[in-house]
Amino acid sequence: MGLSLKLLTLTIIFVMVAEILIFVPSVANFRRNWLDDRLAAAQVAVMVLEASPREGLPAGLETQLLDGVGALAIAARAGGARRLLAQENLPPEVGRTVDLRDNGRMTSIIESFDILFNGAERRIRVIGRSMGEADFVEIVIDERPLRHAMLEFARNIAWISLFIAVMTAGLLFLALSWLIIRPVKRLAGNVMAFAGDPEDPNRIVRPSGRHDEIGDAEIALAGMERTLASSLREKKRLAAVGLAVSKINHDLRNMLASAQLLSDRIGESKDPSVQRFGPKLIATLGRAIDFCQSTLAYGRVTEPDPQRRPVSLAALASDVGDMLGYGQPGQPRLDNRVSTAMRVSLDPDQMFRVLSNLLRNAGQALAASRTADPVVTITCEQVEGRSIIRVADNGPGVPQRARGLLFEAFSGSTTAGGTGLGLAIAAELVRLHGGSIELEPSETGAVFRIEI
Repeated sequence: MGLSLKLLTLTIIFVMVAEILIFVPSVANFRRNWLDDRLAAAQVAVMVLEASPREGLPAGLETQLLDGVGALAIAARAGGARRLLAQENLPPEVGRTVDLRDNGRMTSIIESFDILFNGAERRIRVIGRSMGEADFVEIVIDERPLRHAMLEFARNIAWISLFIAVMTAGLLFLALSWLIIRPVKRLAGNVMAFAGDPEDPNRIVRPSGRHDEIGDAEIALAGMERTLASSLREKKRLAAVGLAVSKINHDLRNMLASAQLLSDRIGESKDPSVQRFGPKLIATLGRAIDFCQSTLAYGRVTEPDPQRRPVSLAALASDVGDMLGYGQPGQPRLDNRVSTAMRVSLDPDQMFRVLSNLLRNAGQALAASRTADPVVTITCEQVEGRSIIRVADNGPGVPQRARGLLFEAFSGSTTAGGTGLGLAIAAELVRLHGGSIELEPSETGAVFRIEI
């Protein structure tokens, strides 16, 4: 049972309900008018009675008057005297008395349907106001002619109501089908077609140009489908990029492992400079191998849970600065203000990646802006069991256009040629620690606040 059939059925039902609400008082009004007509005819008979001599009317005239009214008896009261015109076989009692002088609408409706369903062999007494000198007029009639007339009227009204209901429902159905059902079916068909191949631009719905809610829905659906198709194409490209990166990292990890074996031999050298920088080179190669391994895991959309332990954040920040060449000629200076006695519960490898991304971005921004005396400051304070780390530089700061998507992968890059992955990876690693990272407002430079 589709939407069209449901709409047609409901329309017919509602129109029939409206016709019933019209039918019920119409039948009651028909009964009232029918009885009023009989009383009006009785008024004429009463006037004849009033003008007749005391000895009464001829028998033939009385019968004609009663037959003309359609009554078994006619009575009127005027000046305290009661005049009666009746047939010889007048029934001894009546089944119901109807006083039209005080007959409310609801009472009239109830009595009308009582006649339709129960009025077969009863006689009723009808009382109404008189237009002459009489106080009132009353008649006794057989209920059968009234019921027959009401049934015929009800039958005609029912057929007319049914015809009006079908015609109204049909016209309304055609109008709604043209205005609503067909456009909705078109939208539903487009959605199903689009779901079959969402990357096909030819399956995007074309708005019909309507200036109503259907037109608004078409425009909104077209925009949503364009956005979804673009996102799917982008995700497909990113999947291909991820596969390529995974392959590159796999081979790079093997090459770095070989370089680590060679660096172990360099560590055995007696040269003081080699003994000074050799361990750092070996540690850097180890981190690079671990980074390649974690990148492969990231390609599987998984990141290992942090292995937290108390770590000297000052030493970790110094290692990151040494790896990035901070303090070398042409490089920024690292102002490490973290206390050497402070220990922070974190995963050292993951935090090394977080700090390296932040310091690398700061160094690139400082180099691009050619800031005089470029410096990056690292601080840490512990408040109520939380560690708040700040990485601040004295560069140009983050452009306003990049702040909204700063931590979104492939969207938050602030430098030409950047991928926008560094801050996205840093944000994910910080969240794995149950913390947060944000860009703090600052007068100069950029200040990143990490809370763990």
